[in-house]
Amino acid sequence: MPRPVNREVRRTLVGLAFIAPWVIGFCVFTAGPILASAYFSLTRFPVVSPPKWIGLQNYIDLSQDSLFWRALANTGFMFLELPLAICIGLGIAMLVNEKFKGVVFFRTLFYMPAIVPAVASAMLWLWIFNPQYGLLNGALNLLAWPPIAWIPGLDALREGLDWLQDPALAKPSFIIMDLWAVGAGMIIYLAALQGVPVHLREAALLDGANAWHRFRHVILPAISPVILFMAITGMIALFQYFTQAFIMTNPKGGPENATLFYALYTYQNAFERFNMGYACAMGWILFVLSLIGTLVIFRTSARYVYYEEGGR
Repeated sequence: MPRPVNREVRRTLVGLAFIAPWVIGFCVFTAGPILASAYFSLTRFPVVSPPKWIGLQNYIDLSQDSLFWRALANTGFMFLELPLAICIGLGIAMLVNEKFKGVVFFRTLFYMPAIVPAVASAMLWLWIFNPQYGLLNGALNLLAWPPIAWIPGLDALREGLDWLQDPALAKPSFIIMDLWAVGAGMIIYLAALQGVPVHLREAALLDGANAWHRFRHVILPAISPVILFMAITGMIALFQYFTQAFIMTNPKGGPENATLFYALYTYQNAFERFNMGYACAMGWILFVLSLIGTLVIFRTSARYVYYEEGGR
């Protein structure tokens, strides 16, 4: 007679059966491609023919590729957006955290741009940035009306700025567009602000702390883990900046490669030039850069991030 299966063994087998679909999916669709890309990064792989082992040659070629360094520099410029997004998102969250008539309407209004799909948002901002009839140039043109026309530099506003085709304005244009959608961060900051213990605020108020001191010494430490989370996720998202540049400017990299971002250049190598090994090498460099950036943020923030347990 077969031996009875132990209850603990049965429960373990049932648990394994339930997680098996996820494990299989992870191995096939995540771990498998990761390991494959590591191998392909060491090969010359034109997709239409088998890969050929070349060792570290792709990485050596990348170190000598001027477009690679330009793409990295363009992506680095976009990191100016990160502190702006954090400050603006937190500022709006503090405003709509107050109790006043219509606060729900304003929370919804600020959040709505965040739910607009990236492609739809890009098409909208193409019209806003249009040099001839765009809304932004129309608004700036009002600054150049006759009473203040004597101010130097306003003639350019009257003529209209070519936001997406001027190499000096292309990347700042993307930053302006992205800051329009800080509502996603605002919601997270708002949830964090509402989780700040009321007794801490009241104690600071009784001690005579003004609004700035309450923010600096009570609110900011209490929500610092959320700010850390937003900084790390924002950094990773900026490393992967792609959709807006691909749609709104020349997919080859915009004016004078001003919008040739890292992810866009990786896409070009993988799916336009069919140099998959080169693109995989870029992917692994991106992984290392993201890892280093995350570690740097963690290490530099260790003194300023406070957790509920009281530790840092």
